[in-house]
Amino acid sequence: RHLQFRSPPKMKATMALAMALVPNLARMTYAAPHLITQQSIMYVQAAAVSRPAVRSSAMLQAERHASAVHMMSQDEQPRRATDAKMQTTAEAPLQPNMQSTVEAAPANGEVEYSESNMLVLKDNTWRATSSLTADMIGGTLSDARLSTRQFAEGCKEWKIESPITFEYKVRECLDVLDPASDVLIFGHLSDAESLARAKCRPLKRVVVVDENVHAIYGERIEAYFAHHNVKTSMLVLPTTEENKDIEMTLKIAEEIHHLGIDRRLDPVIAIGGGVCMDIVGFAASIYRRRTPYIRVPTTLMGYVDASVGAKSGVNFVGKKNKLGCYLPPALAILDRSFLASLDARQLSNGAAEIMKMALMKDRELFDLLEHHGPQLIEHKFQRIPPSAGEGGARAPSRVLDLAIHTMLEELAPNLWEDSLERLVDFGHVFSMELEMDQLHQDKLFHGEAVAIDMAFSTVLAFVRGHISDDERDRILNAMKGLRLPVFHPRFNEDLCEEALHERIKFSSGQKIPLPTALGQARLFNDISLEEMREALILWPE
Repeated sequence: RHLQFRSPPKMKATMALAMALVPNLARMTYAAPHLITQQSIMYVQAAAVSRPAVRSSAMLQAERHASAVHMMSQDEQPRRATDAKMQTTAEAPLQPNMQSTVEAAPANGEVEYSESNMLVLKDNTWRATSSLTADMIGGTLSDARLSTRQFAEGCKEWKIESPITFEYKVRECLDVLDPASDVLIFGHLSDAESLARAKCRPLKRVVVVDENVHAIYGERIEAYFAHHNVKTSMLVLPTTEENKDIEMTLKIAEEIHHLGIDRRLDPVIAIGGGVCMDIVGFAASIYRRRTPYIRVPTTLMGYVDASVGAKSGVNFVGKKNKLGCYLPPALAILDRSFLASLDARQLSNGAAEIMKMALMKDRELFDLLEHHGPQLIEHKFQRIPPSAGEGGARAPSRVLDLAIHTMLEELAPNLWEDSLERLVDFGHVFSMELEMDQLHQDKLFHGEAVAIDMAFSTVLAFVRGHISDDERDRILNAMKGLRLPVFHPRFNEDLCEEALHERIKFSSGQKIPLPTALGQARLFNDISLEEMREALILWPE
């Protein structure tokens, strides 16, 4: 409504027709216009009155979803990104100008010939084609492209473009271990065909449970799977930061192999904190390259941070999360009742990640933490009695909702971290060095190290003039209200220099997030050692 298009009337009509006939193409015009080929638009126009004879993989998936059961899950397999429909019919002749495209010669060699081919599946075989012909009727068009270039010296180059998307759900559940609920059994399946297959075969699950969680909930967990007649291989492990390594990952992978689970229907299940979910996710990602898994976080850290993203990993050569991958879970199930069993230190540990999101991008979230932080910790993010003050009753659910939503806002557009410019790195610039340094002596939890990093970065933002002294003090006091540490004696100039060196090396520059107001932040690339030294001097005061 607010955009003024100056395209020729014919092009407007073409786009209007294309968007009406092709829902996926309509989505692409908004999200990825560079993926819309001229051929796709022309072909929709040519066959506007015909039923689609060559269907895209996205269309086939949409048909399956139309009859799907009402469950929240990951697709049975990764979806290729949105495909445009191929409307090939006998009545609609093929357009003569749907030919391969010639690219400009690169600087490193003269190109004699170049073509970009579409890929069509027909009779179980993929074929590359520069134009669509009548014999492809009934086929499936991929959004992938296979291009070739012939260089003057006789060498050839193939280029593959294959956008791949993943869909996964983060779902709240009131009592995941209630035998009446089958969310933990079938919640990862979204289409009726897969659900029917799963229900017609023996159920198998590798279930990895943190040993502390098993001590509290072990009987309920085992009773739940017994009620649903699931054959389980239950691994009760000490999933702590000290044991977050490749050896524990391989132990889980071996158990997956021995049980012989179906690589699409039988997800591995992780029940525990962030470390447990990291290790299980990594094991699932390397076993047969992609085995589905489900996350059930039992800590606040896992609830608001580790469970909602795509990353998994383990520590390596004394460095945090140096081995890992990007594979989101089939499903993350959030059950707030688990938080009632946590002690105050574990709750504060997770609250650090909530404070991170508040400082980076959400003033309402910061205000809630500032006013209700102590009550949130005291009442374990469960119901706060009215006597605790105005607005307290809704604070726990609102805080968790905002924390997850703001985190997903930042993660979803950059799930594979193609961009290293990330506000969610706040508190994670200096903390990794501190956390690993203190791993075996006076151990710091991850959130505690993040909090110390955030406190220093807040003072650094003040030194640089981004925030006022009043804003600085409000941030630090709000963190104290959540019982978070805001200083550590081992956080010194040597640690700062090492962390900054690592940051520049692995993030292609500083890209350091700093608050610029309450609930606002920016990335900076010009932070000097002198400014950090000044912040270190001012910080203890």
